Amino acid sequence: MKVPAQGPRIEPRWPAAVAIITVIWLLAMLPGRIALVPIWVAYILGAALIVPMAAVVLTAGKGRWLRVERVILVFFVVVSGLGTLVNLTRLIGMMASRTAGVGGMQLFASSIGIWATNVLTFSLLYWQIDRGGPEARVNDADARPDWLFPQSGAGEDAPPEWRPTFVDYLFLGFSTATAFSPTDALPLTSRAKMLMMLESTISLVTIVVVGARAINILGN
Repeated sequence: MKVPAQGPRIEPRWPAAVAIITVIWLLAMLPGRIALVPIWVAYILGAALIVPMAAVVLTAGKGRWLRVERVILVFFVVVSGLGTLVNLTRLIGMMASRTAGVGGMQLFASSIGIWATNVLTFSLLYWQIDRGGPEARVNDADARPDWLFPQSGAGEDAPPEWRPTFVDYLFLGFSTATAFSPTDALPLTSRAKMLMMLESTISLVTIVVVGARAINILGN
C-alpha cells in the first residue's frame, strides 16, 4: 500500500498577524502631528498582508502565496520602519523647538509607541528573512542562518526538531531594543548585524532622548 506524500509543513501565522495588528494600532494611537502617512494607509497595508497570510495557511503553503506574503511583508516593514524614523525625527524637532502643546505625557506615550513599533517591525523582518523564511525553516530547507540560537547546540536539552518561530524572533527584537546588543541569539551575517545595529540605534535614541525628556517634564 502506497503511503500518500505529505505536503510541506506550515508555520502558524497568528502570532505574526497579532504583531501586525498591534503595529497598526500603535500607529493609529500616535498624534496626527507626527504621523508620516494617514492611518488609512496602515489599515490598507495591514489588510493586504493578512490576506496572503491566511491564504498561505488555507492553501498549505502554495509557492505563489508565499512569495506574495514575503513581498508585502517586506514592503510593510519598510513603510513602518520609515514611519518610525520620521515620527522620531519629528518628535525630536518639536522638543528642540519647544512646540507649544507637546506635554510630558504626550511625549512619554509617543516614545512608548515608537519603541514598541520598532520592536515588532524588526521582529517581523527577522522572522521573514532568517534561513529563507518560516516555511524553509520548518521544512528543514538547506538555507544559511542569519542568527544562531542557543537551542541549535543544546542537544537533548532542546525540544525535538526545534526550529525558531515568531516568538523567538520577537524575543530577539525585544532584547536588541532593550539591551542594545545580542543576548541569546548571535548574528552570523552582515545583514543581521546591520539590522540589529539599526534597531538598537532607534531604540537608544527613543529611550535616551524622547523618553528621558518626557520623564523630566513629568517630574517637574
